[in-house]
Amino acid sequence: MSRPPLPPFTRETAAQKARMAEDAWNSRDPVRVSLAYTEDSRWRNRSEVFQGREAIVAFLTRKWEKEHDYRLIKDLWAFDESRIAVRFQYEWHDAGGQWNRSYGNEQWEFDEHGLMKRREASINDIMIAEKDRRFHWAAPGPRPADVPGLGTEPF
Repeated sequence: MSRPPLPPFTRETAAQKARMAEDAWNSRDPVRVSLAYTEDSRWRNRSEVFQGREAIVAFLTRKWEKEHDYRLIKDLWAFDESRIAVRFQYEWHDAGGQWNRSYGNEQWEFDEHGLMKRREASINDIMIAEKDRRFHWAAPGPRPADVPGLGTEPF
């Protein structure tokens, strides 16, 4: 199975890969998301470390059972031949209605078929008031083209 764009990445193809990942995660479909990863993909997400597509699906299922109305923006930070680094923010609320914004960075490594074989994510959360939300597009679904990325705004 091939998942273009393929390494080696250019700035354009790395940014395309980041946007494709963002769109998949905004679908909140764990199986769809898992197909971008190798069968034995290795993950570190916060303090969890696991491997394989089945574990990815299980992790994302748990995540989106907890993180309601999830909306995510990923921006390209850096890249080389087979690696991409992104920074991201996402907003979500818990079952009690408390909104949160999560900030983080991810490091990705891809195989020759364009599948991600390694993902390392560092993430921090802050509680926000609903009035302070920034991401308001219809969810689940991709960020509309007229909604800008993170740009230069760090927080």
